[in-house]
Amino acid sequence: MGVGLGVIFAFVAMLAWGFGDFFIQKSTRKFGDWETLFLISTFGAVVLFPFVYKDILYLLSFQDHSFLILLGASLVILFAALLDFEALKRGKLSVVEPIYALEIPLAAFLAFFILKEVISSIQILLIILLMFGLILISLKSYHFSRKIWLEKGVIFVFLGTIFMGLANFLVGVGARLTDALMINWFMSIFMAIITFSYILSKKRVSKMRKDLLSEKKLLFGMCFLDNIAWVAFAFAMTLAPIAIAVALSESYIIIAVLLGMFVNKEKLRMHQKIGLIIAIIAALILVYFSG
Repeated sequence: MGVGLGVIFAFVAMLAWGFGDFFIQKSTRKFGDWETLFLISTFGAVVLFPFVYKDILYLLSFQDHSFLILLGASLVILFAALLDFEALKRGKLSVVEPIYALEIPLAAFLAFFILKEVISSIQILLIILLMFGLILISLKSYHFSRKIWLEKGVIFVFLGTIFMGLANFLVGVGARLTDALMINWFMSIFMAIITFSYILSKKRVSKMRKDLLSEKKLLFGMCFLDNIAWVAFAFAMTLAPIAIAVALSESYIIIAVLLGMFVNKEKLRMHQKIGLIIAIIAALILVYFSG
C-alpha cells in the first residue's frame, strides 16, 4: 500500500509540475528568474509554516544531521531552479522540458549506491525507455551523420539537470529524516531569503510589487501548482523507491510538452512526436508495475 500511495503522490506531482512549468515559463519571460523564484518560495514558506512551526526549534537544535541535509538540498535546488528558469525563459517549452529526464539516472544512481535501494529489472527497463522517449523529443534531428543542433536553452537545462538530480536525491533523504512538509518549508524559506536579498540589492522591489498586482491569477496559479508538486514529490519519495518516484514525477514533461504544442503552438518534428508516444506508453506501464 505504501508504494502504491507513493505512486499516487508522484502522479500528483507530475500533473502539478506539468501545468506549473507552463506558468513558470510565462512568469520568467515577464518578470525574471529571481522574482519568479522569490514568489514561489515565499508562497510555500507562508502556507507550510502552520504545519511545521512546532518542529522548527528541534531542527535548529542540531541534534542530528537533518539541518545539514536540508541546507544542502536548499543550496543545490537554488542553483538548479535558477538554471531551469533561465532555460524555460530562453527555449521552447516542448524542447527544454524533455532534457529533465536526465535527472532520473543521477537520482537513481545515488539511491542505489548510498541508500542501497534496488528496483526490479522490468522497472529499470521501463525507466530507460521513458528516458529515451523524453530525450528524443529534445533533438532537432536524428540524422547522426550530420552535426546535431539542439534548441535554445538546452545548455542551461543540462547544467540545471545535474543540480536537480542531486537535489531530488537530497529531498528524498531529507523528507525521510524529517517529513515532506518540513523539507519543503525549509527550502522555501531559504530560497525566499536569498532571492529577496538579491532583488533588494538590485532595487527591484517596487517593480515586483507592481507585477504582482497586475498578474495575480498567473502568479497565484504558478505558486500554488509548483508548491503542490514539491510537497507531493517529497511524500512520494518517503513511500516509494527514489528511482520510481523521480521517474514518474519527471513524466510531467509529457504534460508540459503537450501544453507547449497545443497552447503555445510549438511545432515538433516526426521523431519528436514518436519520442512523446514512447514516453507516454512507458510511463503508463511503469505506473502499472509500480502501483
